Amino acid sequence: MALLAIPAAQAVELPRLFSDGMVVQRDQPVQVWGKATPGARVAVEFAGAEAAIRADGAGHWSLSLPAQTAGGPYVMRIDDGAAPRVLRDVLVGDVWLASGQSNMEWPIAQSADPDAEIARATDPLIRHFKIPKSWAGEPQEQLAGGEWVASSPQVAGKFSAVAHYFARELRKITGVPIGIIDSTWGGSRIEAWMDAPSQGLDEQALASQAQKLKADDERALAQTRANLARWPTLPVDDAGWQAPGIETSAWTSIQVPSLWEAAGWNGMDGIAWYRTTFTLTADEAAAGVTLGVGRIDDSDITWVNGVQVGETRMQYNQPRRYAVPASALREGINHVAVRVSDFGGGGGIHGEAAEVFVQPQGGMPRALADWVFRPSNVSVALVDDKNQHPTLLYNAMIHPLQPYALRGVIWYQGESNANTVADAMKYRAQFPDMIQQWRQQWRSPDLPFLWVQLANFSSGVDQGDRSPWAVLRESQSATLSLPATAQVVTIDIGNPADIHPLNKQDVGKRLALAARHVAYGESLVYRGPVHTQAQFSDGRANLTFDDGGSALAVRGGGARVHGFALAGIDRVFHAADAELVDGRVVVRSATVKAPVAVRYGWSDNPADADLVNTAGLPASPFRTDAW
Repeated sequence: MALLAIPAAQAVELPRLFSDGMVVQRDQPVQVWGKATPGARVAVEFAGAEAAIRADGAGHWSLSLPAQTAGGPYVMRIDDGAAPRVLRDVLVGDVWLASGQSNMEWPIAQSADPDAEIARATDPLIRHFKIPKSWAGEPQEQLAGGEWVASSPQVAGKFSAVAHYFARELRKITGVPIGIIDSTWGGSRIEAWMDAPSQGLDEQALASQAQKLKADDERALAQTRANLARWPTLPVDDAGWQAPGIETSAWTSIQVPSLWEAAGWNGMDGIAWYRTTFTLTADEAAAGVTLGVGRIDDSDITWVNGVQVGETRMQYNQPRRYAVPASALREGINHVAVRVSDFGGGGGIHGEAAEVFVQPQGGMPRALADWVFRPSNVSVALVDDKNQHPTLLYNAMIHPLQPYALRGVIWYQGESNANTVADAMKYRAQFPDMIQQWRQQWRSPDLPFLWVQLANFSSGVDQGDRSPWAVLRESQSATLSLPATAQVVTIDIGNPADIHPLNKQDVGKRLALAARHVAYGESLVYRGPVHTQAQFSDGRANLTFDDGGSALAVRGGGARVHGFALAGIDRVFHAADAELVDGRVVVRSATVKAPVAVRYGWSDNPADADLVNTAGLPASPFRTDAW
C-alpha cells in the first residue's frame, strides 16, 4: 500500500518517524524518503549537509545524507519547491528498535517502584516513539501513528519499562542521545512479526485472508455495539454496584465460565461487572465458606454481600479462590459481585466449570449459576486476535520502519510460542529466520540483535520432563549461533505467579551489558555461564562451562548447586546433587548409578536453579540429551 494521499497544502509526505523530536542514527548515512508530486525536485538539508532528488512517476523519492556524529538539536528541512516541511529538535545518537510481546510492552507505571522511576525519568535526551497496535494484510509504507516523546516525569509512565531502563544505562555509558522505537503487542506470536516469504506463505492468500478478517470484525463489532446499545449512556459511575440489594433488571444474563467475547462482546475492553447469588444455612454461614470465581482476564475485585473478599491483579490464568469469613455471610441468599478489568485480549470469567463454586466448611463445592452482567466503562475495537496471525504485525509495525537506520534491536517475546513442546521446537527455526529477515531488509547483516530469554513462571503446561518453556529457552539459546547476538537470562528474576514480573530494571541493565559487548565492542562480563561439555564416568557427570570471564559461583554462596537432574539409559530423570569442584560442576544421584544425560533448570519455573558467575549473572538452562 502506498503512503497516504498528499494533502494539497503539504506536498511532501514523510514517514511518521520523521517528525519533531526525532533521533537519527549516528555514524551511518541518514536515509530520508517519502512522497511528493510526481517529478518534483525534493531537497533535504540537515546538519550542514544537503542532497536533492526528483520524485518518480508515482511520487516516491529517497535520498541519503552523510553520516553525522552524535549531537543536536538540529533542524531538518525537506523542500519540494512548493510546501517545505521543517522538522525541529532533531538529535543524532543511537536508535534501538524494541519489539516483542507484553514483557517488552509493559510500562513503567505497572512495574516495580513506579513512582520513583517516573520521578527520575528526567533525561530529555532519551526519546521514545510508540507505534500503536495496528495490523495489515499487506506490507505498509506508513505507520498507523506515533510521535517522538522526550523522557519526563509527565509522560514516562507509559514508556516500555525494559526499553527505558536499557536506554538509561546506555546514556550513562555512551553519553549520546538514545532513541527507542517501541513496536510491541502483548500476547503476540513470532509468526505475526515475520513476513510471508520467510515463512513460505502465499502473500496473495494472506492478503485475502486479511480482508476476510476485516469483514468478520465488522460483523462481530456490530453485534457488540448492538449489545451495548441497551445502555445508552456509557461509561457510567459504578460506585456501589457491589451492594447486595442493587437493582439488576437492566443487566443481562451471561454464561460463566466463558470469556465475554464468546457471549457476543467481541472487541470490548475495559470494566464490566458480574453478579450471582448462593444460599446458605445458618450453620454454613456461621462457619465461613470458600468462594471460587474462576480465572479472570485480567484483574478482579470480588465482594460478598458488599464486603470485599478478594482482589487479584493481572493474573489472567490464575483460578480465584477466596476465603469468605462468617462476618460477611448470612443465612439464606448471599450476593456475589465481581468487578472485572480487562486490559486487552480476552476478558471476563473463564476457566473450568469446577473453578466457579461456593464451598461451605467441611462440605462439597456447589456450582454458581444464573450470572448477570453489565459493562460500566468500556471501549470497542477489534484488534486483539490479530497478534496471532502470520505477517499482520510485521506488515503494519515493522515494514514501515525500513530503512530507518538502527544501532540494534532488543527483543522480548516467546511466551505465546511456548504453549506446547511442538510450538517451542518450531521456534528454533522461526527465531533465526526472523532475525535474518530483518537484517536483510535493513541491509545490515550484522545488525546487533539482543533478546531476553523467558523468565521463570509457573505456566500450568509444564509436564515434568516435557517443559514447553524449557524447550523455548533452548530454542532461544540455539539462536546464539548467529553473529552479533546475545541473550539475557532471567530465570532468577521472574515471578512464578506472574507472567509479567515487575523487575524490569535488571532486565534493562542486563540488556545494556549485552549491548556494550555486541554493539559497542567493550570487553566486559556481559552474560552468565554457558555449558560447553559433559563427561559421564564413575556414576557422575562432570560439566564444563564457559563462565563468561567470571568464575562459577552459587547464588547465595557455598559450593552446593541446585537445579540439576540426571538420567540413565531408561531416560527417567531424577533430582541430583551438584557441587562446584575446581571450576567445574560435578553432578551425582544415588538413584542414577550410570548417568548418560544431565539437565539443568529444565522446567517452566526453575526456581531452585542457582548457578551463576561471580558477577551474579545466571547460567542458562540446558540439557545434554535430545530426547
